[in-house]
Amino acid sequence: MLGTGAAGILAACGEPEVVIKEVEKVVTKEVIVEKIVTVPAPAGPMTGTILADGSSTVGPVTQAVAEEFRTQFPEIRVPVGISGSGAGFKKFCIGETDISNASRPIKASEIETCQSNGIDFVEVPVAFDGLAVLANPANDFVDCLTVAELQKIWEPAAEDTITSWAQVRDGFPDEPLILYGPGVDSGTYDYFTDAIVGEEGASRGDFTPSEDDNVLVQGIAGDRSATGFFGLAYYAANQDKLKLVHVDGGDGCVAPSAETVNTGTYQPLSRPLFIYISVPAAERPEVQTFIEFYLKNAGTLAGDVGYVSLPPNIYDLALKRFENRVTGSIFEGEGAKVGVSLEDLLS
Repeated sequence: MLGTGAAGILAACGEPEVVIKEVEKVVTKEVIVEKIVTVPAPAGPMTGTILADGSSTVGPVTQAVAEEFRTQFPEIRVPVGISGSGAGFKKFCIGETDISNASRPIKASEIETCQSNGIDFVEVPVAFDGLAVLANPANDFVDCLTVAELQKIWEPAAEDTITSWAQVRDGFPDEPLILYGPGVDSGTYDYFTDAIVGEEGASRGDFTPSEDDNVLVQGIAGDRSATGFFGLAYYAANQDKLKLVHVDGGDGCVAPSAETVNTGTYQPLSRPLFIYISVPAAERPEVQTFIEFYLKNAGTLAGDVGYVSLPPNIYDLALKRFENRVTGSIFEGEGAKVGVSLEDLLS
């Protein structure tokens, strides 16, 4: 389980093309200008509010799409909350939001809550992400950790037991092990524990959690002995404050990047990201238009905010899934998975 990572996703999908099909690029004096794809406006006035909440990882993608969408449709508001994947689903499944951002697939218990409240949904992937393992820049002894060492740090048995770096690897100094990570409502937490510990939601409890990745950045940046994990985009935005730790998934030490996520070499901490659209909301013209705009431009905008674009055919399949109102989860409520094929599941 631990050795497959995103390679299964990426190998099945194929390596993404360099140029997203829907995006027109104009090269002038070595400067590339990416043109956002506009979408047809439905008949009648376009007004209203589309409510999105959920994952702090997916939030920046949806926010970037929302900002570009408003340049074409300024009368539509799309506020984006970042309460975490789990908390986002709690709101979504009782009809409080129209779109739920999620960094892991919806769970069976969440599907049941949606069903009990009459909320059918369409699930679509929007980007790839690599989970980054971070340390303080003053840490001069850790450059790479194996999956086994990460498991030793984070497994439930480590609580109040593995408290020093010296216990992680022979030769590391006897300095306190200070841990930061996403809260238990986070899809990032679910995916990391599944990939590293081998069981979703299983970890030691003596770490500092937060659904706000900026809090995690500040915590790790403020303590020489600190380490933690969160989405790659937040590292990209704070490189001057953090040290990126490479991960050895069995084939040597690899750093997360757009290239290593795309090629499947960053294992096992690469994953797809999702949005969920409420079927009642999907019947509204402004929501239909927003989702079409989202899936035609996510390939460009995901990269702009630090994530990795999906192959163009995956965006095509996702848009067809939405247009045909194919409801339910392609993961059948089994939650976060390591090593899956989006193309096969969407087809």
